[in-house]
Amino acid sequence: MTRLSRRIFVLGGLVTAGVAVTPRQGARAAVPYPFKLGVASGDPAPDSVVLWTRLAPSPLNADGQGGMANADVTVEWQVSTTDRFTSLVASGSVEARYADAHAVHAIAGGLAADADYYYRFRAQGQISPVGRTRTAPAPSSFGRDLVMAFASCAHYEAGYYTAYRRMAEDNPGLILHLGDYIYEGGVGTSTVRQHVGAEIVSLADYRRRYALYKSDPDLQAAHAAAPWLVVPDDHEVENNYASMVRNDSSPTLTAAQWTARRTAAYRAYYENMPLRPASAANGNSIPLYRRVRWGQLATFHMLDTRQFRDDQACGDGWKVCADADLASRSLTGATQEAWLLDGLAQRYGTWDILGQQVFFAQQLDANGAASMDAWDGYRASRSRIQNGWQQRGVRNPLVLTGDVHRSWANNLKADYTSPSSATIGTELVCTSISSTGNGSGSTTVPNAAPNPHLKFYSDRRGYVRTTISRSQVRADFRAVNTVTEHGAAASTVRSFVILDGQPGLQAG
Repeated sequence: MTRLSRRIFVLGGLVTAGVAVTPRQGARAAVPYPFKLGVASGDPAPDSVVLWTRLAPSPLNADGQGGMANADVTVEWQVSTTDRFTSLVASGSVEARYADAHAVHAIAGGLAADADYYYRFRAQGQISPVGRTRTAPAPSSFGRDLVMAFASCAHYEAGYYTAYRRMAEDNPGLILHLGDYIYEGGVGTSTVRQHVGAEIVSLADYRRRYALYKSDPDLQAAHAAAPWLVVPDDHEVENNYASMVRNDSSPTLTAAQWTARRTAAYRAYYENMPLRPASAANGNSIPLYRRVRWGQLATFHMLDTRQFRDDQACGDGWKVCADADLASRSLTGATQEAWLLDGLAQRYGTWDILGQQVFFAQQLDANGAASMDAWDGYRASRSRIQNGWQQRGVRNPLVLTGDVHRSWANNLKADYTSPSSATIGTELVCTSISSTGNGSGSTTVPNAAPNPHLKFYSDRRGYVRTTISRSQVRADFRAVNTVTEHGAAASTVRSFVILDGQPGLQAG
């Protein structure tokens, strides 16, 4: 297939990938433009991909319906090998339902493996922006080297989404988002930009908050540039929530109200993400952990470390806490843990990549305290997974992490109490897109003495760009100097290489 152009444009507030598409507003100019939240694709397979959009001519309406009438709308979708859509390789239509806030999840099937495509939607006489997507290689093929970027933590009030724009400009073949896509709080004191409305609790609230975030043109550019694999963290529901146990909501909610809030949050998450129907919310839960194979090159094990965890030990926070060692405690829940170890045993690809949310390696402060919200609060659970991949002969375990608003690169040890113990895996931690603001720029590893396996740290906003080949993974830690001003350039703060069959970080 001819290599496709990957230009990203923003015209008239609309994002397009590969071609400048002007909204069709001639004879039907009286119909409000419905595609103001852009387009997205996700969960690529060798022969199909999810295409997403949501009709919302007035995205921030308080009822969460985006300005759409109480009626279902037929939405057509098209896939082409060219950005001009002179010929189609796949097309179809789907009903955008009022009950689902007119969100669209179309499965574009019959596609070639390891191929690039363009897609768009039509509804109410108008044409959406154009997105670019890609299918996975066939199971028997390594396919092309994969440029994969991953990111997390995009607090709208904390700064602009320049890092999303720079990520799009890197022309990735795949993007992973590891959670905190939205934040649940009400209007704060930010002088950069502010949330609309109070802390979100109802379904209308959550839909409106997603609409606010998705109205951002830089986020739209990143969605239009490549397919995404997504998993949520905590702020998509409530900060530091734990399954059905921890409820630190403000305002305080009853048990029934907390269940209703969680139900609303999961439903809105599915509505606004390019997920397959198998990941649709089911009441107050949502089935999100899943495996995505990238031919023989890599397997992405996408984890959910919130819904099934035991409550945080010792009341959460940074603690010296004996309960964190209890064998009964699990961050993933027993079913997901068994599913992960079973998948690792298959060794489908050269690289087994765990896409997950919270800090995996041991991290102690000067007093020996650790975060009870991270894997340090579930040490037996971490040991079972690390021992499990060793016992199963996993050649290249690579853990990808978000959550902490700083960049880190870590060697994973067989015994964290012994610096000379074997390095058995690698962890790459992305910083935030915007959360906590500009940052100090420091690259001094905090508390390095008790944590010699933590090899890199950076306090700037940005993302991680990886290039995955059969022989190595190259990781470039990309950062912008400011998010309180729009449009900063991105630079590579540090690069590392992970070699096939040699766990741990090498100089890049």
